[in-house]
Amino acid sequence: MSNILCFFLLLGYLCQAQALTSPQDISALKAFKASINPSSIPSWSCLASWDFTTDPCAIPRRTHFTCGVTCSSDSSRVTQITLDPAGYSGQLTPLVSQLTQLTNLDLSDNNFFGPIPSSVSSLRGLQSLTLKGNSFSGSIPDSFTSLKSLESLDLSHNSLSGPLPKTLSSLSSLRRLDLSYNKLSAFLPKLPYNLLELAVRGNSLSGYLSKSSFDGLTQLEVVELSENSLSGTLGAWFFLLPSLQQVDLANNSFTSLEISKPPGGNSDLVAVNLGFNKIEGNAPANFADYPLLSSLSLRYNRLRGAIPLEYSKKKSLRRLFLDGNFLIGKPPSEFFAGKSTVSGSLGDNCLQGCPGSSQLCTPSQKSYAVCKQAYGRKPRS
Repeated sequence: MSNILCFFLLLGYLCQAQALTSPQDISALKAFKASINPSSIPSWSCLASWDFTTDPCAIPRRTHFTCGVTCSSDSSRVTQITLDPAGYSGQLTPLVSQLTQLTNLDLSDNNFFGPIPSSVSSLRGLQSLTLKGNSFSGSIPDSFTSLKSLESLDLSHNSLSGPLPKTLSSLSSLRRLDLSYNKLSAFLPKLPYNLLELAVRGNSLSGYLSKSSFDGLTQLEVVELSENSLSGTLGAWFFLLPSLQQVDLANNSFTSLEISKPPGGNSDLVAVNLGFNKIEGNAPANFADYPLLSSLSLRYNRLRGAIPLEYSKKKSLRRLFLDGNFLIGKPPSEFFAGKSTVSGSLGDNCLQGCPGSSQLCTPSQKSYAVCKQAYGRKPRS
């Protein structure tokens, strides 16, 4: 009987030894939880189950560490922290940098505040950093650009301020970047060349959109820079980015637009939103040469002249918003043919003969007096 008892005691000791999490990782997890206000940790939440009387990586996890932590296959190192959106309030401890095998850190939709610790940049294996929907403040640490393995960075919906790191392009593995709805300012720096998706909506970016910022971005598909203070001319080079599919630059201060025909008639561009800018001149007919373009918005700018006939003949076009400009003449009759599949608006212009029965013609056109003042004379029909 004593031999059997010794066997089971030895087996239990070995199992415990195999499941033992690195003391360095345990220390970091304790510091992480200690930096959270205890009153903000609901009893049903992931963090409430972090009871350090049990090994964090021990399996099975029936009552303790039931969620929020993922460990390596040998149960020795923490590889992911993915918190639930339980309303946790506190600061991100700099000691998170002790989790040297961390590949994913996700604290989305909680109430973290204060600066993002620059020590996060020492997590050289980090592939995904998601801090969206919190109250982080201060600047984005310049040292972040040393995260060479980072593929996804989402810091959106915080209170971060200051310029973007000048060496942002050093994030050589980055595929998705979302910094939307912060208080970031200054220019857009040179971007990482492997980027697929760029979103910096709702900030205070200013100045021209420079070609040098986008040099070498052959894989970029999505650009969302709406609700900033970008200005000047949007050059023809922008829409010729080889993989570009979706563009949202609405609610800026662009004043002019250059559109070239895509080389060889080939382009992946599907949707363009340039509404609520200060773009002057004629509506660019060359947009019709982008073969897959299905949605185009140039609403509430300062466009003049006639609606390009090419728009009405473009079979791929499904949504067209030209309302809120100073367009004149009669809109192409093809828009009102029975087989037309285009929705949107041509309203609030200086058009003549826009059928009131068509949804496209709402809201109503500008008054004659407003149009006459805009053109300095009677608008041409």
